[in-house]
Amino acid sequence: MNTLEFKKLSKDAVTPKRANPTDSGLDLYVSETITIPAHTTTIVKTDIAINLPYGYEGQVRPRSGKSLKTKLRVALGTIDQTYHKEIGIITDNIGDEDITVEKGERLAQLVVAPVVYPTPKEVKEFENESNRGAYGSTGE
Repeated sequence: MNTLEFKKLSKDAVTPKRANPTDSGLDLYVSETITIPAHTTTIVKTDIAINLPYGYEGQVRPRSGKSLKTKLRVALGTIDQTYHKEIGIITDNIGDEDITVEKGERLAQLVVAPVVYPTPKEVKEFENESNRGAYGSTGE
């Protein structure tokens, strides 16, 4: 897959783009200035829709700088191949103060990835079951 079809849903939409040619994600831009109240979750508009080919998904991910420098967190999101409506960026303001995100600001990134469609199969035991622990069991 070398191209990704997209639509601008308004004149305020900004074409998704990479900062560098080898970046995994396409930056997603805010289409209207919005203030996110403290301790709330909000969907931020992009006014962008995409047309994914069969066998691919879109992953909305945070941009690391925004999470490092502010109390605004972008939630991970999955865009299924059959979804052709606006991409919204789910944000959590975990701080005690309102945060304003400006129109045209890069807030999230879109990573396109291949998908496999396995059929779930229940089993009584796994062929190669491990006794390994989980959740920090290796001491790190």
